[in-house]
Amino acid sequence: MKKLAALFCCVLLLFSCKEKNTIVKMLTPYGDIKIMLYNETPIHRDNFIKLVKESAYDGILFHRVINGFMIQAGDPDSKDAESGVLLGESSIGEDLPAEILPQFIHKKGVIAAAREGDMVNPERKSSASQFYLVQGVVYTPEGLSERVERVNQNRGDDPLVLTEEQILTYTTIGGTPHLDGRYTVFGEIIEGLDVVDKIAAVETDKFNRPLEDIAIKGVKIVRK
Repeated sequence: MKKLAALFCCVLLLFSCKEKNTIVKMLTPYGDIKIMLYNETPIHRDNFIKLVKESAYDGILFHRVINGFMIQAGDPDSKDAESGVLLGESSIGEDLPAEILPQFIHKKGVIAAAREGDMVNPERKSSASQFYLVQGVVYTPEGLSERVERVNQNRGDDPLVLTEEQILTYTTIGGTPHLDGRYTVFGEIIEGLDVVDKIAAVETDKFNRPLEDIAIKGVKIVRK
């Protein structure tokens, strides 16, 4: 009985910790998206909360949309930008230190921080405001194995290694495994995953910008 009581207490403790995660709601023309921010990435979590409280994302466009990959937003210059203009070069605030954790992979529905490439950003610092929501694809076991092999041809002494649980995730839920270990994942969608699919399916121009602007109506904290 004592062991069962102790186990029950542990379960309650884990549940209560999870309950403390901040959840935000992102309002879009295609529906609402609820996102749970990870406590394990406090720098990115707190920065995102700060921007939400400042209404910094209101009116910002999803400026880069690639079906089967991801949808990206957070460029302040995208507000009221002219059609056909290349976006994605600006950010709000200074870059953030990377918080790349192996347990947070690029499964479908996660939110991660965009950043400059390794050549100019070897520390893999994150943009302070630009983020992307992963759509990705569902892999077959063979397809995933081939994908990992191709990725590791360019990774040198830092290969992509997936656990059995992560393999199961990519072959059932899907995602973009080639980004693992390279970008900070700091939360995940808990409601509105279909909205990502809807946005990802829109027609885009040569810059992967939607032909018809898709602006974030607002983001608000719904639980903290």
